[in-house]
Amino acid sequence: MIRVVLPVHLRTLARVEGEARVEVETPVTLGSVLDALEERYPVLRGAIRDHGTLCRRPFVRFFACEKDLSHEPPEFLLPGPVAEGAEPLLIVGAMAGG
Repeated sequence: MIRVVLPVHLRTLARVEGEARVEVETPVTLGSVLDALEERYPVLRGAIRDHGTLCRRPFVRFFACEKDLSHEPPEFLLPGPVAEGAEPLLIVGAMAGG
């Protein structure tokens, strides 16, 4: 079970309280987790990634184990603690400005 922490506005949209949890078969990649998340919560399709290109939306960032994974390709293997469910994958709405 993969744990995913969503920003408040996406939790509200998906009607999720707390962490979202999705089942993902190995290998656990960034893309497979996002696929599972969008399958379980169809309302999130297009909110995190572009419909056509499946590229990350601007101002959306991915973090795991204190590392920024935002520019990693979809086939990037998530760290062991995330794949094992010990640590969550964080999806964060980035802020611009100062």
